[in-house]
Amino acid sequence: MKVKRTIDTKIKEFLTKKTTDNILFIWGPRRSGKTTLLQKFAKEMKAPIFNFDFISDRQRFVPTEDSLRKLAQENEIIFIDEIQNYPAATVPIKILNDVYKIKVVATGSSELRQKAGEDFDTMAGRFQEIYCLPLSTKEIYNHEHVNIHDKGLFERNLVKNLSMFGAYPEVYLSKSSESYKIKRLEKIIETYVLKDIIDIYNLKNIKLAKDILTKVALQLGSEVSVREIANSLQANMGTVTSYIEIFIKNYILIPLPSFKTNARKAVSENRKLYFYDLGIRNALIKDFREIELRPDAGGLWENLVVIEFEKMKKINGLLQTHYFYREYGGKEVDFIIEDYKKNYTCVEIKKSKGKIRTIFPLPHKSKVITKDNFVEEFV
Repeated sequence: MKVKRTIDTKIKEFLTKKTTDNILFIWGPRRSGKTTLLQKFAKEMKAPIFNFDFISDRQRFVPTEDSLRKLAQENEIIFIDEIQNYPAATVPIKILNDVYKIKVVATGSSELRQKAGEDFDTMAGRFQEIYCLPLSTKEIYNHEHVNIHDKGLFERNLVKNLSMFGAYPEVYLSKSSESYKIKRLEKIIETYVLKDIIDIYNLKNIKLAKDILTKVALQLGSEVSVREIANSLQANMGTVTSYIEIFIKNYILIPLPSFKTNARKAVSENRKLYFYDLGIRNALIKDFREIELRPDAGGLWENLVVIEFEKMKKINGLLQTHYFYREYGGKEVDFIIEDYKKNYTCVEIKKSKGKIRTIFPLPHKSKVITKDNFVEEFV
């Protein structure tokens, strides 16, 4: 049984309602469920899917009148998978929208925005965009239909499984052994995380890409120094920076910058970097021990909470910016939420209940997230 995704409703509304935005982009990493969603709705609408992994499908989308008229005559709705493989498709999609009023649903990486350049920019006002990420706690909870009597056990197992194996659908939903899940995660890294990125960006060094990602994985919960990573790998600092930015753009890493105020005691030039999926992170460092046995248990727990806040923000289109805050004396607030009206919420991420720090210099609300209220917070 497939998990009902939160964005199902948004896709259905787009397909069934009249709208001036006739293009819907669904962004997210490979293997996060985008193709499954596309197949579901294409089947419901009795429409084909054009997969831009295939050259033959890309060749259907040349910006000529004959080609586009034929596409418009044959399809009331056009579904495209992996659109990042053909950035030039931006032009014919724009024509299909402007001239033929055809609805287009396309999945891919938001890197299309950079790769298509000015052509993508001229589409402003024509499209909507939503995100399909690894499963959220809310999606898992709704899928499991948890009985009130089993809630405590479910929550403990959920935190354990997400911290060890992550939330890629094919891994989380698998009833197979732990060794199978580990092999699937390793394949996702080698085939989709690394090979895809190397191919899309025409990078030359897949080993360096993996080494950089592994170095970041070993600094979980700490501020990441690009200079230190570059020195340890004897690599160019600019190259390391570029690779990290690529991992961020492709939903592998979540950047958390330091919050800056005019208060002179706030300090930090480095960002923290978290993973969108802890299964990927654990596979990189080859550690799938029980959480209680691990020296990085605190970092894993912190990362898990950051993931859920990031998913909530992207899936629900929340107008938020996220930070951490640290003073010169070393005191720190784990997570800061800033909304578009400059309202702040300070979040303490703890394994069990603890005291809320009051060091943040601006008016704010505070909350503590522990393993006891984790599910309640994100469901």
